Amino acid sequence: MTKLLELDTQRRDAILNAALKEFAVRGYDDASTNVIAKEAGISKALMFHYVNSKQELFLVVYDFFSDLMKQEYFELMNYEERDVFDKLHQSYVLQIALIQKYPWITELNKLSCVTNSDEINNELEKRKNHLECYTKLFDEIDTTKFRKGVDIEMCKQIILWSNIGFTNQLLHEIRSDETNVNSDVLLKKLDRYFDELKKIFYGVSNE
Repeated sequence: MTKLLELDTQRRDAILNAALKEFAVRGYDDASTNVIAKEAGISKALMFHYVNSKQELFLVVYDFFSDLMKQEYFELMNYEERDVFDKLHQSYVLQIALIQKYPWITELNKLSCVTNSDEINNELEKRKNHLECYTKLFDEIDTTKFRKGVDIEMCKQIILWSNIGFTNQLLHEIRSDETNVNSDVLLKKLDRYFDELKKIFYGVSNE
């Protein structure tokens, strides 16, 4: 096991969060280990005491957050829930818990992009984690709750777009004020948001 993962949680997470942000925003090839070390609040020399190379750091970050998403999100989601809004609500509750600790975890899928390094590309090919969940969120939903005569597929697309917008707003709030985010306030806002969407898409008996 790499020394990085043996650190105390606070220092480990500082490095992992800084690295995930830099790799997600700039990509593996252009990511700067100087920036990662500075944002993590340590020297570059000390960071490379915990990992041997930029390549190792990237793969540690990829594996750590992939495992975390699997354990704390995908395995906890109840995909048998058929009400699309209840399913989305469940998704947000799990995501908020993760984002508060790891503000850039929703950008993890960007680490799967092809790089200029054959070694990294080969390692990514071995892993092939599927980090996108929207397809499952909209699979096998109860369409009888929707208003009669609406185009269900179009409604699903509109709900998806609106949720992407809400997610971006949520991420902005959390990333702008990481130390003072009230999850209860966010969830109340989420409940009001879903109540309004239900009024738009569901029939009278479901309002």
